[in-house]
Amino acid sequence: LSVFSKLCYAIGGAPNQVAGSAAAFFLQIYLLDIAHITPFHASLVLFIGKASGAVTDPVAGFFISKSRWTKIGRLMPWMLACTPFTVASYFFMWYLPPFVAGRVAWYLTFYCLFQALTTLFQVPYSALTMFLSTDQKERDSATAYRMTMEVLGTLIGAALQGQIVASAHVSHHCTMNLSVNTTSHFISLHDTPSFPEPLEPLSHQVYMIAAGVIGGVYLLGIVIFFLGVKEKDDPYALTSDRAIPFCKGLRLTVKHGPYVKLTAAFLLISTGVQLEQSNFVLFCTHAADLRNHFQYLVVTILVSAAVSIPFWQKILQRFGKKCAACGISWMIPFAVMLVTIPNLILAYFVAFVSGLSIAASQLLPWSMLPDVVDNFRLQNPHGKGHETIFYSSYVFFTKMSAGIGLGISAAGLEFTGYKPGVCKQSNDVILTLKILIGAVPAILIILGLFILLFYPITEESRKETKLALEVLR
Repeated sequence: LSVFSKLCYAIGGAPNQVAGSAAAFFLQIYLLDIAHITPFHASLVLFIGKASGAVTDPVAGFFISKSRWTKIGRLMPWMLACTPFTVASYFFMWYLPPFVAGRVAWYLTFYCLFQALTTLFQVPYSALTMFLSTDQKERDSATAYRMTMEVLGTLIGAALQGQIVASAHVSHHCTMNLSVNTTSHFISLHDTPSFPEPLEPLSHQVYMIAAGVIGGVYLLGIVIFFLGVKEKDDPYALTSDRAIPFCKGLRLTVKHGPYVKLTAAFLLISTGVQLEQSNFVLFCTHAADLRNHFQYLVVTILVSAAVSIPFWQKILQRFGKKCAACGISWMIPFAVMLVTIPNLILAYFVAFVSGLSIAASQLLPWSMLPDVVDNFRLQNPHGKGHETIFYSSYVFFTKMSAGIGLGISAAGLEFTGYKPGVCKQSNDVILTLKILIGAVPAILIILGLFILLFYPITEESRKETKLALEVLR
């Protein structure tokens, strides 16, 4: 594979991450403080949206596995067809409708559409790794390029969104009331909205500007991807081989030991990372008194993640993929320190270390999944079309777990009395945010790494599988 081809392939994955990052960091606070819907309804939007994307995964895998080869490939038409609809649904997801009664239904509809459409892109895009090259090192290299660009995409999305919408969350009202006496200060903190109605249109407009900019980035990335990547047909399948029926393939997939262990481990790890990601802005705003720094902290996390992808690629090449997974745990002690000692300098250090861990958690599963697919191919040599089943079901499980985690987290804020637009939340809300940032992700990551200890594919078995597949080929 040429560097140009790998770069174009990697750029194709960035737009989904740009849009997904902006939503992951800012959608929850947008729904609560700009759209003014309750935490319970926000939890419904986040959970049902993620669940709709998850349900779309096996459906997408089913239809894609039955697709016929075209002049531009079997997977490429799906990615091109869903792109304009994805951009439209993303734009309307940040639009504040003039009515109040139906706002929950509005955001639920467009967030579900966005999640479903990004799935229709992500399943064939991630499965395309298997159709770029037969060489494991080349696929690992293409995956490293892809993850570097996807983390850069995450950085671009969060940075663009953060810089454009930061003004919507800087409350001059709260600042002005700091100089008044204790009694009036207490009243203003707890009873007066920090975002009065006259400021609402301005807050909404900056979110619309950000959505338009990110939509343009989305279209540009897909054009570069289409022009620079050529899809190849299944390199191992014989002309007599038949495609594995989807339901049979799904049954075989969920019984495949290496796949079950890999999915279970990263299901827990990705949920922990997603919880930290989605609650970080809320934590900085309401629990750590860092509301004027959150956008810079988010950028620090993502710059650290982007520049460390090549480092993790070298680590997994030299010490193996299971060994590199230990780096995911680095964020745990520092996140706990930030929760217990909310200090600005410490916050930036935590952001840097968290970026290193997030990079490892993003690179490793997509680097290990092709090894699982190769292992399955060796055990089932006379079938084809199983790649999309593996990728779609993996994304299904991780999205469902993230959706459940986000739903529970928003419901927890509702239960503890989160009030949109107040300058200071109650102690129960602050404690909940600390738990969601520190304790819960730590437990989930540790459990995921424990399961990963039993993952059976080692560097030696990878080489044996590669040799056996070359003989088959």
